[in-house]
Amino acid sequence: MSGTSGHLLGEPHHDGSALMTGTSAPELGERVPVRVLVPDAADGSAWGGQVHVRQLRDGEPALRAAEPDGRGPGGTWFRVEVEARNPVTSYRFLLSGRDAAGRPAHRWLTGEGTSARDVTDAADFRLLASPGPAEWVADQVAYQVFPDRFARSGTPRATPSWADAAAWDDAVVHRGPGTPRQWFGGDLDGVAAHLDHVQSLGASLLYLTPFFEARSNHRYDAVTFDRVDPVLGGDEAMGRLVAAAHARGMRVMGDLTTNHTGVEHPWFRAAAADRSSEEAGYYRFLDDDPIGYETWLGVDTLPKLDHTSAALRARLVDGPGSVVAEHLRRGLDGWRIDVANMTGRLGADDLAVEVARLARATAHAVSPGAWMLAEHCHDASADLVGDGWHGAMDYAGFTRPVWAWLNGGYPGGPGEEHGLSFLGWPVPVPVQPGGDVVATMRAVHAAMPWRSWAASTSHLDTHDTPRFRTVTGGGRTGLADLAGRGRDRAVVGVALQMTLPGVPTLFAGDEAGFTGLDGEHSRTPMPWDRPGAWDAPTLDAVRTWGRLRRDCVALRRGGLRWVAARDDVLVHLREHADQRVLVHTARADHAAVRLPLAALGLRSAAQLVPLVGEALPVERDGVVELPSHGPSASAWALEG
Repeated sequence: MSGTSGHLLGEPHHDGSALMTGTSAPELGERVPVRVLVPDAADGSAWGGQVHVRQLRDGEPALRAAEPDGRGPGGTWFRVEVEARNPVTSYRFLLSGRDAAGRPAHRWLTGEGTSARDVTDAADFRLLASPGPAEWVADQVAYQVFPDRFARSGTPRATPSWADAAAWDDAVVHRGPGTPRQWFGGDLDGVAAHLDHVQSLGASLLYLTPFFEARSNHRYDAVTFDRVDPVLGGDEAMGRLVAAAHARGMRVMGDLTTNHTGVEHPWFRAAAADRSSEEAGYYRFLDDDPIGYETWLGVDTLPKLDHTSAALRARLVDGPGSVVAEHLRRGLDGWRIDVANMTGRLGADDLAVEVARLARATAHAVSPGAWMLAEHCHDASADLVGDGWHGAMDYAGFTRPVWAWLNGGYPGGPGEEHGLSFLGWPVPVPVQPGGDVVATMRAVHAAMPWRSWAASTSHLDTHDTPRFRTVTGGGRTGLADLAGRGRDRAVVGVALQMTLPGVPTLFAGDEAGFTGLDGEHSRTPMPWDRPGAWDAPTLDAVRTWGRLRRDCVALRRGGLRWVAARDDVLVHLREHADQRVLVHTARADHAAVRLPLAALGLRSAAQLVPLVGEALPVERDGVVELPSHGPSASAWALEG
């Protein structure tokens, strides 16, 4: 996937970033200027003979000619307007000219790249005629905290009735009935005490997994949405944490389950006691089922909510009296919605998009800048086109392909064998070449608007997955990989996470080099009092790449051009009006990627200023040669 020249800089390019699209949130009927870069062809072909934009207008294709708009890096800009005629307007580009043999030819340019054959509308670029996410979202690096395992404040607390108390350094129970009962006693004041550490990683947003009172350590079985769990310090501790974060310029995101409650929630208890009650309409009771009601994936302690009930929606997601609204009023900056892909979907009923719209409208009425993020473990594109969720957890377009490229724990691989399945699939984690990995990323992201991708989160792992450090070959202990067997590939993953579009999201312990075999095993308590339990080189690398993300506008807000995608090396370019950054990542030694300086819009390799990793690449006869060893990651600013 690197073209006949060994790179992709000869491919025409467009994306939805500010450099190429006048606005990502036009008014209905607004004409939006868009630009496409048509590179100078080294093979003698001429793809800029004519450039047209093809957009759908009330369902009918319409074409408009683009005009040259000056020189760009290594090519010519073409400019044209797209009318935001409908709430969702799809468009792509038609480039006509001649091929290298001089024959008439044309190509389509979509979100997946160029094609010499006809294509469907599936990968078209998209404009949404609705307000987009708040400006602050694009500038975040997020840090996910599982409150029970992050830090204790030292405030004495009685062991909850549901819990089995554990010492802070006890091994994590991750299999069997004791798993949800193991209680380490982390609390919200403990989180507040370590905000210095979070900020040192370049992180600016704290994402807390559920904090409502519940009957488990994960708290997805809420017994109330009215108050913060007293064993976390209650509403007062949450107020202190939010105030402390805001005083530092940080944001705080909560985690709300709109798909189900716990069986001890007052709504469910009232429903079970009286089938004629209002609350009975919040759930779906079944006379011919052994459990007796719909659940989340057959778990009888998690009864599923029925969003056909307007009364439920009013209490949970719709309007000023809802749970969504109340905790934003108390200071939260947004919500991650648990199981958003299943919320409102139940048999013949599919209210998922409606629920998303209601929740977002409620959030914006109370807190206009609130970020609404959906948990979604596969293709989220159908739920991201419109005025619902701003973005999703990007398992499909980031986590899976990165795991497949940087897997180091396969039999005979460079790290310790892990035996993991591929994020819930009944197959081992594969080992895929870079071309396939980038093809997956492009296909997933082409199916959603650019602004939805930019407002989605990029995870190497979460509290629901094995640790990425185990995937890269770092071991199976649940503790840090101090031997460093998976370190180099893990750092390459961090480099990709911090330099690709989307909001990079660290899971607490990633920076320490933690391993873990499943989501529960990955919830290791942070060893604050044992610095020797941290992998120091990993901590340094996470800080380096996290701060680079924070400091580089091109990495936060720039467009994306893939420059090379070979088996063992990926190169990409982030471009913003104020900055361009070239990123080189490799999983192994490889033949060097050679790039013509002219195609980068440069005159000399001296214009490649090192940011992280390797110093100046080698220049020969107007061609720059990037590093050939790996695993490694480097970034350079392109100046001039």
